Amino acid sequence: MSGTIEIEFEGRKIEACAGESVAAALAAHGILALRTTRNATERGMFCGMGVCQDCLVEIDGRPEQRACMAKVEGPLSVRRETHGRVLAPVAESAVVIADVAVERPEVLVIGAGPGGLSAAIAARDAGAQVVVVDERAQAGGQYFKQVSVEASGKAAPDRQHREGAALIETARRLGVEIRSGVMVWGAFDPGGVAAVGEGCSYRFAPRATIVATGAYERGWPVPGWTLPGVMTTGAAQTLWRTARRLPGRRVLIAGNGPLNLQLAAELIEGGAEVAAVVEAAPRPGPAKLGALCTMLAASPGLVCDGLRYHARRRSGGAEMLYGSVVASITKGGHGLVVQLDSAEPSESAAQQRSFEVDVLCLGYGFEPSNELLRVLGCGHDLDPVRRHLVTRRDHRGRTDVDGTYALGDCTGLGGARAALAEGTIVGLSVAEDLGHVVDSARRSKAEAELRRHRRFQRALWDLYAAPPYSARRATADTVICRCEEVTFGQVEEALSENMTSAGTIKRRTRLGMGRCQGRYCAP
Repeated sequence: MSGTIEIEFEGRKIEACAGESVAAALAAHGILALRTTRNATERGMFCGMGVCQDCLVEIDGRPEQRACMAKVEGPLSVRRETHGRVLAPVAESAVVIADVAVERPEVLVIGAGPGGLSAAIAARDAGAQVVVVDERAQAGGQYFKQVSVEASGKAAPDRQHREGAALIETARRLGVEIRSGVMVWGAFDPGGVAAVGEGCSYRFAPRATIVATGAYERGWPVPGWTLPGVMTTGAAQTLWRTARRLPGRRVLIAGNGPLNLQLAAELIEGGAEVAAVVEAAPRPGPAKLGALCTMLAASPGLVCDGLRYHARRRSGGAEMLYGSVVASITKGGHGLVVQLDSAEPSESAAQQRSFEVDVLCLGYGFEPSNELLRVLGCGHDLDPVRRHLVTRRDHRGRTDVDGTYALGDCTGLGGARAALAEGTIVGLSVAEDLGHVVDSARRSKAEAELRRHRRFQRALWDLYAAPPYSARRATADTVICRCEEVTFGQVEEALSENMTSAGTIKRRTRLGMGRCQGRYCAP
């Protein structure tokens, strides 16, 4: 698909690029408010990956379509989704799951990111029949996002794009069947899953299932975090890396970790003005020299990438502010007014600054996308340091549910490079468990790579160690549950009535019962 397409947004004609998301096309024309809630507040794209459900629009009369997932493939008529309006009846025949034909691939991989693709390649190379399903329109996941629009007149794919494209091509050349745009919505005992894509329903009953569903960015519930124009770092990066669209002209990036620095470099290269990169971790000092040396020894290429991102940030005039976090966001005369505060409560007076920008990108870490693993009954334990659930599994990726394997960031966070190595280990283990002969030298090499990348990750997060989110940053009116618009004050009121169990608080407030199913408020 090539060229431009004219689409209509509430009577306004705008030009879109074939292959980009509806959200990207609208953002390119400054349209960030996409729907209104039951409380008549505006919302826009937040996660950019179909998780938060905040970018719902009506497309060609079809209500509640996710703008970040819907692709522009021809002329469209788009309008904002308004809560409570009367919808036209939709004539659709019911689909009974018992009537859906069951497919029985030898191996089903759920997720086409670095880890899922790597596992599929290893298992297929050992002789297993492999089907990969992924909700996104293109394989590659969040790390290997592929350019979805014609490159003419736009920035050419970079090294990261090309590496992902080569991985996808290797999988297809080996005979891995990759089905994009297929969302797994249910898991059943024993071992079956149900999915839907492009109006078709699917049932799979594989001999082995590999779950590689990745992670999504955590929320940062402070006053104003639900305003249009506030989005995750990953959402802004998706706009740029897939559609070569900027989220806005003047951007503030805030959070914790190296992805924020990479985004700053990419947006500056694309022509945006990045006001600052606001990092929650303190400025690295002599005490962090050991961590830097470990990172350099484990992966000098990634360290060089970081230095290159800093150089690009400086060339674009973006400040680097350490030890600071976003305290609140309000509407300004020409966009958003973002108030900063110290990451450490005892130093709040020193770091208070404000910026007026078009868009604020928040990147305060990740949450494993382990919903499917939990539905399947796989055991999990709490990591008290990272404050998320870690999937129980052995060194070959076997969970405590027979025939179910898991890898990558959905099991506990380790990064794309670790997921690539882990994918090879798990893919070979699955093939071996199914009776295929595997290359033990290949597995040993992958195990060495995994150890190396885990050393890098441990040192990286030593370097980026920062105070966790504290509810002291929220007011009583601050929304904690984006979907149901439940505030901190409502939760505190329930707690004051001795409602101490999660289930009781949910019934009292509807906390976590909306479309995203608690992905942002549950942590």
